[in-house]
Amino acid sequence: MEDQEMQLKVRRVSDKFTESMYVLANEPSVALYRLQEHVRRSLPELVQHKTDMQSWEEQSQGAIYSVEYACRFVGLLLSRICMQPPATSHQHEGADKHLSRTQSLCCCFACLIHLIFLMTVLCPRV
Repeated sequence: MEDQEMQLKVRRVSDKFTESMYVLANEPSVALYRLQEHVRRSLPELVQHKTDMQSWEEQSQGAIYSVEYACRFVGLLLSRICMQPPATSHQHEGADKHLSRTQSLCCCFACLIHLIFLMTVLCPRV
């Protein structure tokens, strides 16, 4: 009889001890400690990601500016080519001051090639 009583008491003590450990393991301060540990481990990686994103944003802004500038330049050249009358024999004196239509087209194609380069190399697809 005493043996069963002893087993019952041991079981109660064991159950109470298990319950106390469970309460301690799930106490809010322990949860906050675990949260702090997670933040401490994750923060350096998040800071690195933020730095990388800022760097990529700066590079993208530079590339966007270059592409917009090239597009404006090509548009100006094209409008100038379209509005420029064909050269006649008496206009050759001022030909040095203005680009000929052929030179303008060559310049325009060079800008287009530069634009394609900027779009493919500086802004690769992810």
